[in-house]
Amino acid sequence: MIKVGIIGATGYAGAELVRLLLGHKNAEIVWYGSRSYVDKKYASVYQNMFQLVDADCMDDNMEALADRADVIFTATPQGLCASLVNEGILSRTKIIDLSADFRLKDVSVYEDWYGIQHAAPQFIEEAVYGLCERNREKIRGARLIANPGCYPTCSTLSVYPLVKEGLVDPSTIIIDAKSGTSGAGRGTKTDNLYCEVNENIKAYGVATHRHTPEIEEQLSIAAGQPVVLNFTPHLVPMNRGILTTAYATLTKRVSYEEVKAVYDRYYENEYFVRVLEKDVCPQTKWVEGSNFVDVNFKIDPRTNRVIMMGAMDNLVKGAAGQAVQNMNLLFGEDEAEGLRLAPMFP
Repeated sequence: MIKVGIIGATGYAGAELVRLLLGHKNAEIVWYGSRSYVDKKYASVYQNMFQLVDADCMDDNMEALADRADVIFTATPQGLCASLVNEGILSRTKIIDLSADFRLKDVSVYEDWYGIQHAAPQFIEEAVYGLCERNREKIRGARLIANPGCYPTCSTLSVYPLVKEGLVDPSTIIIDAKSGTSGAGRGTKTDNLYCEVNENIKAYGVATHRHTPEIEEQLSIAAGQPVVLNFTPHLVPMNRGILTTAYATLTKRVSYEEVKAVYDRYYENEYFVRVLEKDVCPQTKWVEGSNFVDVNFKIDPRTNRVIMMGAMDNLVKGAAGQAVQNMNLLFGEDEAEGLRLAPMFP
């Protein structure tokens, strides 16, 4: 049985971790960490856990938790995990960090985009970027995993095959993405109030969103050269979901069959990436509550461009589900254990 600790268990991603791990046959949650609700019943914070979780919320004492847990999930704001982790902790337990603290390999890029000083740059090189479909073997032997961001997960999985195969010019990539409000977290913010979000859609973080360098770094690895792109996220009035639409210029004339063969080759053995049939566009409602990513593409011969699309649940594959997938790889479990959830509809 894998002993699991969660720091940040009362945020949206943390709560999703709890939901998924309760259905995992080989995992036991031993620590529900929450700075805001210490000593309160977890089920009083999330009533859906009534009679399912009978534990009190605890603090974020990672030192104490490292002696009790085989793996610690940190579903916390940027900077906290880096401020808590040290060599002694990593020698006793494994950490899967759902924040951005260890995703970027250049500490100066992290500090520029996130506006904070990195508290543990000595662990950046060691940290493994936890995109399972790309780094599976590295993940298996890691002590510290940087769980990818939600937008980068959907964007990278949608675009990566064609960049890697050289079928698109990476300098022409434009990514338009839309997310439900849970992506902004559970904290009270005026912009997330019902009256602000309902019956509205808006772009935000235009040319400044913090996931931009993460997407660029992953696609640069695919391209074998630096990639700089435009990424524009939008907030839409729904609870869950991300839809990514990416555009790029083709490097040569290709048929639908040729491009489809590339996607099939990259994802034929990936249970959680579903390449849709011709002319079927990904939709968030068909992945909600699941760890699936639906991807597809459309060639526009008139402009010599390809439109690459992806849809996923930002709280599952975009956060907690991918984190559990990483945990399964770390401990030699079936990668899909606890994650074989059919999407919810309606």
